[in-house]
Order: sequence, then C-alpha cells, then structure tokens
Amino acid sequence: MTNIAWRIWLPVSVVLIWQGLSSAGAITPLLLPSPWAVATSAWDLVTSGEIFSHVAVSLLRVFEGFLLAALFGIALGSAIGLWSTFDRTCDWLLQTLKPIPPIGWFPLAVLWFGIGEVSKVFIIFLGAFFPILVNVVAGIRQTDKQYIELAKVHEIRWWKFFTKVIVPGALPSILTGLRIGIGFAWTCVVAAELIAAESGVGYLIVDARQTFHADVVIVGMLTIGLLGTLMDIALRQLETRLVRWKQPFEGATG
Repeated sequence: MTNIAWRIWLPVSVVLIWQGLSSAGAITPLLLPSPWAVATSAWDLVTSGEIFSHVAVSLLRVFEGFLLAALFGIALGSAIGLWSTFDRTCDWLLQTLKPIPPIGWFPLAVLWFGIGEVSKVFIIFLGAFFPILVNVVAGIRQTDKQYIELAKVHEIRWWKFFTKVIVPGALPSILTGLRIGIGFAWTCVVAAELIAAESGVGYLIVDARQTFHADVVIVGMLTIGLLGTLMDIALRQLETRLVRWKQPFEGATG
C-alpha cells in the first residue's frame, strides 16, 4: 500500500460503515446524521460563506491565545529551566494552577475581563500555556551536562551559551510543546466561545446543538479538527527545517 492509502483506508472505511448503518436505519438521524447529510450541510455552509466567517473569528482568537501562551511559556520555562532558585520560587504556585482546567476559570475570566474578546483569548491562552511551559523546562533540563561543563571551561558568555548550547538541545522539546499547545488551543475554542459569543466555530457548534442540528455540529467539529491538523503539519514542517540533525524513530514497518 502507498503512504496515502495507509492514511485514508481507515477514515474511508469508517465513513462507509457509518453510511451503511444510516441507510439501513440502524442509526437515528436526529442523533447521528448520515455522512451524506453532513456533507450537504458542509456544502451549504461553504457556498453561503457562513463557515468562513466563523473560521476567521476562531482563527484570530486561537492565534492570539496561542501566541501569548508561546511567548510566556517559552520565557517562563527558560527562566525555570536555567535557574534552580527561580524554579523553587515558582514550583508550588505553577503545580497548583496547572491541574485547573481552563473551563474552571470561566467565572473569574468574566469578572476580570467581561464577556468580550479578552476573556475568550484568556481561556485559550490558559489551555496552551502549560503544555508549552512543561516541554520548555523538560527540554532545557535534558541538556547534556558535558556540554555545560565544556562551556564553563571555555568561559563562554552567557548569551552565547544559551543560544548555542541550551536552545539547540531544547528545541525538539520546545517544538513538541508548541504542537501540543496548538492542539489544546483549538480544544479550548468551543469552551471559550461559550462566553456570550456571537460568532466562531465553537459558537456554531453550540448554536447547532441548541437547535438539534447534529449535522452542523459534526461539520463544526470536523472543521476544528481540520484546522488543528493543518497547524500541526505546519509546526512539523518547521521542526523538520529547524532540527535537521534530529533522526527520530518513526516506528517499525514490519
């Protein structure tokens, strides 16, 4: 089988089985519409342009929340990873906040920022921040001690040590954190757009659920999945370019 065939045979099989069960009347259309009904709704949303307006709004929110999470996560993670004193100072606070799900911040987000865009971006930021932070710290802590000792012996300046020794070694883990973070950012879109939103893919899903349009709900879910996948592919391409020396194990073929 070709690479493309390996990738598509399972989703195609699922769709065919799904359509067969729907045609046989084994599935209630109100609860799970057929693939054809979902495709029809998707086409209507595309031709009307409605889906694109929702996607544009959600993309902007995700981009803003993810960008803030990346900036703060990399900066704070670098400080924690480089200085043990700073790590001890922040550890208990961060460990306490990390398990709190973003949805648990809803009441405070509304109290602090109101029901506007800031509260939605804040929820997305929280979803992406901790995965990035944890991976940045882990990447820095995995730096080979031999390189650190060698840098000390040669009295390399701090900034050169950071950019030439720490960053290259931590880069694979940082990029992994960014990939996980962008996934969590999209996960939080639906939750964020529960806060009095009037547009966005999450709003589209919630509105369709309230009006019992399960086909539109599925279209919204697939849209989020597709957008998240495309962003993950972009980050993987970036990783390939920035970490050319990395030779990852891609799994056995036998």
